Amino acid sequence: MIDRTRLRELHAAEERRFVDDRPRSAALAKEAGDALLAGVPMPWMTRWPGAFPLVFERASGARFTDVDGREYVDLCLGDTGAMTGHALPEVTEAIAERAATGITTMLPSTDAAWVAEELRRRFGLARWQMAMSATDANRFVLRFARHLTGRPKVAVMDWCYHGTVDETLAVLDEGGRVVPRPGALGPQVDVAVTTRVVPFNDPAALEAALAHGDVAALLMEPALTNIGIVLPEDGYLDEVRRLTRAAGTLLIIDETHTICAGPGGATRAWGLDPDILVVGKPIGAGVPAAAYGVSADVADALGPQMRSHDIDVAGVGGTLTGNALALAAVRRTLSVALREEDFAMAIPLAQRWADGVAGVIAAHGLPWHVQRLGARAEYWFCPPPRDGASAAAAVDEELEAFLHLWALNRGILLTPFHNMALFSPHHTEADVDLHTRVFGEAVEALLGR
Repeated sequence: MIDRTRLRELHAAEERRFVDDRPRSAALAKEAGDALLAGVPMPWMTRWPGAFPLVFERASGARFTDVDGREYVDLCLGDTGAMTGHALPEVTEAIAERAATGITTMLPSTDAAWVAEELRRRFGLARWQMAMSATDANRFVLRFARHLTGRPKVAVMDWCYHGTVDETLAVLDEGGRVVPRPGALGPQVDVAVTTRVVPFNDPAALEAALAHGDVAALLMEPALTNIGIVLPEDGYLDEVRRLTRAAGTLLIIDETHTICAGPGGATRAWGLDPDILVVGKPIGAGVPAAAYGVSADVADALGPQMRSHDIDVAGVGGTLTGNALALAAVRRTLSVALREEDFAMAIPLAQRWADGVAGVIAAHGLPWHVQRLGARAEYWFCPPPRDGASAAAAVDEELEAFLHLWALNRGILLTPFHNMALFSPHHTEADVDLHTRVFGEAVEALLGR
């Protein structure tokens, strides 16, 4: 139903508007290109719509302002890193207090035990440790799993994403072979040596993969989020738990994005029972921090190694990991944000957003759909996918780029890798309704109505 010529003409007009409205960002982007690889401090920042990345000046709550003085409703929230909202005053105060009394000593701070107790209360895992990022945490726990089971391989979901963990950058090709995920740079070894890949929502495929007897752990999100939102079918996660237990494979749940389901993530909301759990991004309200929890059995089995003389070269930890600044930020964040009352505000906003987008889609008779997971929602240009491969096949980069740029030019920032919106208690119904109106206008322009 989309006229591609019209789409490209509209996109070109939006590109001109983007450039004309942001001369200061354009100048700073040109300057940065002389010293920064790809012109940005981290390569993902090239993925935004527009001819150059926006440069932001300040952010607060659910909004930010760029260097050209333009204000935006932020529906990306740092791709979950600022899910709490930007610049929480209580966290800012805690950071300042901690910075004034010492940031890192490689010694425990007075906040450490409180953070572990709160994570145990929320997620249910018995023992906790910290990491700098969820990527690090995932690397660490995969090492633990291989050590404890004596098995060499890990299993992941097709088209998953768990950070820059080598073993997880793997997909299935059309012949069912394990190959590097498209775009993965310089794999250190053939991922088929380290990894078994199974489709999401396919218990039979998981059972077959585990039957080889060489899989130490299954690392998975309880709902896929990094290829778009793909929800588990009824009974699927129960089967995952049954099959991993039967095979002697540890189940690792990565809640870094699915914490949007509630204060204890999908694990608490859906009554899951992982052996190990990883969470990162928003727990420090933007300060780099992550954590991993393990069951009592796993903790007991790891005890001798964690206290051994060689733990500093075991491939887990890091000099700045668990530093006092990060722990202070996590303690204050979990005290004032990501609580039941916060999700009670954010989740209805996500539902209102989903309803608004669905209404536009229905009004125009488009074969598009909307998915929601807690405080996160997303639209698709197809029926809701049931696995990662079908989600990847449904990506329409040309159409996504236009819709994102249209929204950005009208003061709305969406997550750059998906058609996804994330909500915090700082958003309002007016923010949601603005997106519904802007999305509707974009669709009307596309269809020439």
